[in-house]
Amino acid sequence: MKKTIITMPGDGIGKTVLPEAIRVLDAAGFSADYVHADIGWEFWCAEGNPLPQRTLDLLQEHKISLFGAITSKPKTEAAKELAPELHDKGYVYYSPIVGLRQHFNLDICLRPCKSFIGNPLNFIRRGPGGKIEEPEVDVVIFRQNTEGLYGGVEWTNPPDNVYAALNSHPKFKGFANTPKEELAVSTRIFTKRATERIVRAAFEHAKRFGYKSVTVCEKPNVIRETSGMMLHICKEVAKEYRGIELRNTNIDAQMMWLTKNPETYGVLVSGNMFGDIVSDGFAGLIGGLGFACSANIGEEVAIFEPTHGSAPKYAEYETSIVNPIAMVLSACMMLDHIGETEKASRIRQAIARVVEEGNVQAYDMLKLRGTPEVSNQGAASTKQMTDAIIRALK
Repeated sequence: MKKTIITMPGDGIGKTVLPEAIRVLDAAGFSADYVHADIGWEFWCAEGNPLPQRTLDLLQEHKISLFGAITSKPKTEAAKELAPELHDKGYVYYSPIVGLRQHFNLDICLRPCKSFIGNPLNFIRRGPGGKIEEPEVDVVIFRQNTEGLYGGVEWTNPPDNVYAALNSHPKFKGFANTPKEELAVSTRIFTKRATERIVRAAFEHAKRFGYKSVTVCEKPNVIRETSGMMLHICKEVAKEYRGIELRNTNIDAQMMWLTKNPETYGVLVSGNMFGDIVSDGFAGLIGGLGFACSANIGEEVAIFEPTHGSAPKYAEYETSIVNPIAMVLSACMMLDHIGETEKASRIRQAIARVVEEGNVQAYDMLKLRGTPEVSNQGAASTKQMTDAIIRALK
């Protein structure tokens, strides 16, 4: 039977790159029924909800989705763009992708960062004697996706009961002279169950694919309770995986070291915010957001997306210039998830061939500014990049 895949293009360039990924899937011989679902800024403006219930219902039914990108704006700006009849109705903007993660408990975020030979955007460094080195990066970040700073438990001018609870903590004395209405508070909540699940997923991935280490990347020397919980659980789970080294780095030190010896890392595991940071750091070593793919995986539902934003400026160009590779690689992660590993491998090999040959390159690979004129400077359009991948597939 054909799979039904929910497609959520979203905003901006999401509407451009997602159809290109489907063209590649078709060329690889993957046959599916694609069902469109509404998500994003236009539905916030028109309905006061960027994640309509009808979309949640489709995902609940079919379980698998490809997602493009969304536009997000701060609370005050978002409120101004609501349709006039929705003003002062109590609508508050909330990121729909965060909403999806929490609604379906998509607690495991998987972000592979693997360099392609010949990519002019790959990280290089100077070795002994000034020799130029291009280390091979093959890192997989496991980011806890539903808790931590992104959990959404926060207040401006906290209510009296919350303020009283905060005031009961000895460390809050430093804020005692601050008027309550001048306080903004965000929580960082970790649970044992979710932390153990992401840690175990990281070790299982390392075991399955032959990675020699799992690095927990947190800050337990300062954030003692939450980071401390993750480190403790990592140490306990590591006892079950003989032969896989457990490493421990602080997030700030990791951001320094990732450009020193990125080839020595395998699997990393972090909470929500630090996982977001370190995955973007490693993505920068393999070509940036044009190559950064990800998966959001729960016990039932899984959503696959590039990590780039909606970049609305680029969506307005008459000829799209954005690099579709991140979206295509996200589609490959979807194929892996549903057992179509042979097709995923063929697509990745096709991308690798196009990148290494270097005959077709998007504007980012040519290190050009993202303007419409790049087409006259040798940059491939979005469609031309996709066409090249399809030719390499055949």
